[in-house]
Amino acid sequence: MRRRVIFLDIDGTLTEAGKNEPPQSALWAIEQARKAGHFVFLCTGRNYDMLSPLLQYGFDGVIGSAGGYIECRGEVLYDCPMTRRQTELVMTVLAGNGVFRTVECMEGAFTDEGFKTFLQEHAAEGRNSELLRWREQIEQSLHILPMREYRGQPVYKVVFMSPSMEALARPQEALREEFDFCIHGEDPYGFINGEIINRQFDKGKAVEKVCAHLGIPVADAIAFGDSMNDRQMLETAGLGICMANGSEQLKELADEICPAVWEDGIRAAFGKYCLTVPSVSMYSPME
Repeated sequence: MRRRVIFLDIDGTLTEAGKNEPPQSALWAIEQARKAGHFVFLCTGRNYDMLSPLLQYGFDGVIGSAGGYIECRGEVLYDCPMTRRQTELVMTVLAGNGVFRTVECMEGAFTDEGFKTFLQEHAAEGRNSELLRWREQIEQSLHILPMREYRGQPVYKVVFMSPSMEALARPQEALREEFDFCIHGEDPYGFINGEIINRQFDKGKAVEKVCAHLGIPVADAIAFGDSMNDRQMLETAGLGICMANGSEQLKELADEICPAVWEDGIRAAFGKYCLTVPSVSMYSPME
């Protein structure tokens, strides 16, 4: 049997964005793939605290913080938080240019209270009240705490919300040697959102590290994603699959497009590439 390593992004791929409950069809497919002898890893931008609710479903390992932390069967393969100097530099440059920050640590994430204050003060303007409600829901479901509770823990990644591309110009110039800006684009509410990631790692390099540890060629890796922060992962794996609900840019780069997360896309792709136990149907009695 050709043993494969499967890498699954979470938000927009395994679950709907900001949620922690995968479709039953995806859970069935993952279970059957592991029974068939394949390895299944989470590969996400989420920090360990944010991804931990999904560990109950059974995985062979996790890649968290966009590649900054890798764990395989309980063994830590890679752990690369920012240095203190880098953290202070990123935090200072973003704040000095009016860009709102969420810092992601191993055991939690912490966000600028100023972002919600800004939205509250401008709630009457267009869709800011909608964004405020969405932000509060995300913070609750992903356990994002206010910045006042941050106590200097090591930071793996910083997520930003910028009022404009112009506000990002100086941070990009000041940080470009050490950090990559993964800009997701303008959200429905008019803000520019994205992530600042250490150039020492990315999801693609993490895929290579896991495959090398398991002794499986990268050509036998299959990666699933939905946004441009999954680009390196899809380009590195032998087969890169984008969800139908994914970004148009990523679809152009992917080898294939599968149905959306809410249309049982994971199960469909696992079936197409024969990753589940042969002759087992999702509707057969479970063992």
